[in-house]
Amino acid sequence: MPPASVSTSPAATAALFRKVSMRIVPLILLGYLFAYLDRINLGFAKLKMLDALGFDDLVYGLGGGLFFVAYIVFEVPSNVLLQRVGARWWLARIMITWGILSGLMVFVTDVWQFYLLRFLLGLAEAGFVPGVLLYLTQWYPSQRRARVIGLFLIGLPAASLLGGPLSGWIMSHFDGAGGWAGWQWLFLLEAVPAVLLGLLLPLVLSSGVRTAGWLSDAEKDLLEAVLKADRDALPAQGHDIGAAFRSGRVWRLGLVAFSFLTATYTISFWLPTILQEAGAGGPGAIGWLTAVPSGCGIVALLVNGFLSDRARERRWHIIVPFALAVAGLAVTVVTDASVVLVTLAITLANIGIVASYPVFWCLPGVFLQGAAAAAGMALISSIGNLGGFVATYALAWMKDLTGNAASGFIAAIVLLAASMVIIHRLPAAEVNR
Repeated sequence: MPPASVSTSPAATAALFRKVSMRIVPLILLGYLFAYLDRINLGFAKLKMLDALGFDDLVYGLGGGLFFVAYIVFEVPSNVLLQRVGARWWLARIMITWGILSGLMVFVTDVWQFYLLRFLLGLAEAGFVPGVLLYLTQWYPSQRRARVIGLFLIGLPAASLLGGPLSGWIMSHFDGAGGWAGWQWLFLLEAVPAVLLGLLLPLVLSSGVRTAGWLSDAEKDLLEAVLKADRDALPAQGHDIGAAFRSGRVWRLGLVAFSFLTATYTISFWLPTILQEAGAGGPGAIGWLTAVPSGCGIVALLVNGFLSDRARERRWHIIVPFALAVAGLAVTVVTDASVVLVTLAITLANIGIVASYPVFWCLPGVFLQGAAAAAGMALISSIGNLGGFVATYALAWMKDLTGNAASGFIAAIVLLAASMVIIHRLPAAEVNR
């Protein structure tokens, strides 16, 4: 309990968490926006880059997939190192190195350079998302996490919302400037913000509650008391790294993450191609059309996270959005090549997928703490990011086989349906906090 002189009123607690959020959330939101922007801009560069370099869809798919191979392999070690080194320094290292490597895509001239840089980019970025999620457990109790995780994860749909028009504009307006193609300017200009934010991060973020010079002693006491009360109320939890790998719940949640990230990256990497095949026009028009699903996804993410926290219920706040995503993807598979119908169907699917993010990522922190939380969140994210490889290389193979990019959406539909069953069977203690 905090000292008797510290106010524990709901108003004082709410004011404290507003202060914490104002300090932490803007930076991590921008970080995820830049990370995802540097990850998916390959989908826009593809519209011109492949012809310029003589690559085919399988080369593109394997290059995109190698990012996730490196990401998966290094994600758990990265998160363990983050816990030891400190979040602000390790997250800064991640952002600076991925920004530099993303910018180096400007100089790609052959297949092997392409493969190498995509692999190194995945290595550099590995651990960013689970690292931030672990960091947030050190500042927020479980009943407040869906909202703040939702604010952090806005970076993903925001990157698509802003990145679509921005990427289309860069490729259209900078093409030929300085002797560089539009896709080269795309990689360079969208890499710079990550480096700059990485340099700023250590100056603003704090390693922990006690070292936060922007909190008073009374605020530190109150925050630590709230976090301790939350930990004491949680079910029995594992604390060591081995506990994460032994937990069946971690592996099941990894399968769920695999399903929605397969669907996410299927949309991110292939929507520009699908819209182009439906007759949407050039990069500029396609960029604006891809913003529609992303804008609607942001609203859904915020609303679903807020409602889940208020109701202290997680299960149906994941299952119902998944059902919407399945419906939208199914329409995409069976529809004719219509720009309007494809855009509407993908918007519905994106609403369902994105709305589930903040609620899902509340679940690991309920039964994992300490080193187990670092390893467990990273393991779940690693398994999930296998979906990125499926959405790039495997779907490129399916497109090459069938001639239709939308046919690969069937895999995402099956995976999401299976995940609805997994979530439905989770213990009540894990889905009602």
